[in-house]
Amino acid sequence: MTAAAEALDRLLDIMARLRDPKSGCPWDLQQNFASIVPHTLEEAYEVADAIEAGDMPALVGELGDLMFQVVFYAQMAAEAGDFTMKDVLESINNKMIERHPHVFSTAEINSAAAQTVAWETHKAAERARLAAAAGRAASTLDGVTAALPALTRADKLQKRAARVGFDWRNAAEVTEKVEEELAEIRAELAGAARPDHIDEEVGDLLFAVANLARHLNVDPEGALRRANAKFERRFRRVEAILQAAGTDPASAGIDRMEDAWNQVKAEERA
Repeated sequence: MTAAAEALDRLLDIMARLRDPKSGCPWDLQQNFASIVPHTLEEAYEVADAIEAGDMPALVGELGDLMFQVVFYAQMAAEAGDFTMKDVLESINNKMIERHPHVFSTAEINSAAAQTVAWETHKAAERARLAAAAGRAASTLDGVTAALPALTRADKLQKRAARVGFDWRNAAEVTEKVEEELAEIRAELAGAARPDHIDEEVGDLLFAVANLARHLNVDPEGALRRANAKFERRFRRVEAILQAAGTDPASAGIDRMEDAWNQVKAEERA
């Protein structure tokens, strides 16, 4: 047995003890599949944060936390007689072998682009089989998980539609669409400004911006995450500047805060 296999077995034993009805942890025993989902999503984002920060020591811990989520689900499923960790591992092993015939069989794929095409072709066939089993027609959009973050899901939906030719020809056309959606918001604000219409128009604008990001080869979720980090960094510096001047940020007023904001931007450019 490899060291990694031994470590996984130890983690499985730890999880089983945490869920032991007599001597386990009360919190772990109270959990179910639905209650663990928010923790799984949080751990996945923490993995992304560690990668973006280039923090390898933190990434080790975050990947362990994410692995624990998988083990937690498998333990609960085993208790219910649904499946085990072995089933989970065999499922992904079989899937990876099946989707990489150029590595594990005799097929020849000589580039990353060709592999992407082969991968998507294989997944499309899987989706078609699942749709047939469910007694419905397959859709190009099948399998785009509804629980994804909205920007990520918009990107995936657009990529799927683009595969069958439903797409803008270039980024310039998408820019025009962004401007059109923004104009519709302005028109709504100039009129009755109905909340449901505003909601819809803002959604259309965000969808169009995600489309523009895709045409510019930018990950919209990652770009917004980095924009959030930049805003947070700058705003914290604004607070520090105001506090150093003896000013409470909450009472500084927009003009003073804007001056501090411009100072922060100037500092970053220097």
